[in-house]
Amino acid sequence: MKPRLEPAGDAAASPPAPGHRAWVVLVILCFVYVLNFLDRQLLSILAKPIQDTLGISDSQLGLIGGLYFAFFYCFIAIPVGWLADKTNRVGVLALACAIWSAATIACGAARNYGQLVVARMTVGFGEAGGVPPSYAIITDYFPKGRRGTALGIFNLGPPIGAALGIAFGASIAAAFSWRDAFYVLGGVGLVAAIAVAVFVREPKRGGLDEPNPEHASEPSGFWVTLKMFFSHKALMLAALGSGATQFITYGLGNFTALFLMREKGMTLNEIAVWYALVVGIGMSAGIFMSGWAIDRFTRISKRYYALIPAASLALCIPFYIGFVWAPGWQLATLFLIGPCFLNYFYLSSSVALVQEEVRPDQRVMSGALLLLVMNFIGLGLGPTYVGIASDLFRASFPDNSLQIALYTLVPFYGLAIALFLGLARVLAREEAKQGGVS
Repeated sequence: MKPRLEPAGDAAASPPAPGHRAWVVLVILCFVYVLNFLDRQLLSILAKPIQDTLGISDSQLGLIGGLYFAFFYCFIAIPVGWLADKTNRVGVLALACAIWSAATIACGAARNYGQLVVARMTVGFGEAGGVPPSYAIITDYFPKGRRGTALGIFNLGPPIGAALGIAFGASIAAAFSWRDAFYVLGGVGLVAAIAVAVFVREPKRGGLDEPNPEHASEPSGFWVTLKMFFSHKALMLAALGSGATQFITYGLGNFTALFLMREKGMTLNEIAVWYALVVGIGMSAGIFMSGWAIDRFTRISKRYYALIPAASLALCIPFYIGFVWAPGWQLATLFLIGPCFLNYFYLSSSVALVQEEVRPDQRVMSGALLLLVMNFIGLGLGPTYVGIASDLFRASFPDNSLQIALYTLVPFYGLAIALFLGLARVLAREEAKQGGVS
């Protein structure tokens, strides 16, 4: 079964305002996403002291932050997503938050590389049940036409989590040790898991959707949803375009703190202030603006689900090159504002498109399949590639091997832009067939 792409609605039509409870739930889920991303990024933020303590290489760091983590995070998300579609999504989310928080504490207790690998893979196992149920819960609390903004606010979790991780993680590590940072943040996550179970109510699946006879009559088993997603050209192009973008964002993000400290001369305390500000303000503004733009422009044409991220990535290229090239950390962090703002327009766009185009009882698993494709490419391969490339370049460029490795990410901007432009053409053809905006 291939979901229909409905014609874009009237640009002037104003969807109903969500209720008070919807906003309370959104704030709670966003906070959990902050912890999700904070725990995920803590390893890269504290890469230098962890390397010094455990004696691990850039390649090992890339593997543990990339492929090893993504293996569990991506593939476990599929059965978890299917289970959440059939059971209580709030319960799945609360349990997942408890698992990844306990595993974060275990990361702080690791005494060697092997123990750290096992703990990080367990973090990935827990986080696999975090984001997809949240996407579906939000979609059932907010009506169509408001979901881009709601998902944009929810997707502030990564920038806020990254900024807080940088600020508090680096500060705790500087004042005490990197292990204490894992202990503290894991403990906060365990409290958040209890809060989700107590305060978030399970919404009615599809309760705010327009009636659709197809959705009422056709079953949606595991294999039906799997086949639907991978045979749907628009959804696959959105996932692949997002994956190519995440290859850059995770490849860069997992090594930015190490790059700024080792090759640009920043200290841990300077990381805690300036890098945290750039990430927190830049990423938050970009993700929020993208959600607003999606709700505004997709009322005109669904092509904007693709055109908005394509344009943002094209604008980002000179800023990214400037960041990698800059001779000192001050200029580098100034250039970094551009990538932090422009690199993340794809996220709310792809998530909103997937949630709009599938049946209510397929949303969690479809969100998990989106994450599977884009995170296996981006989270799994991006940091792994950069770490290996840095070690390979070290023989020829001993003082700036990470810089050379980061330069090689530039062609992936072109690949991501091409995939999103391909998505725009697919959406345009679908609209033309249905008499929509061409």
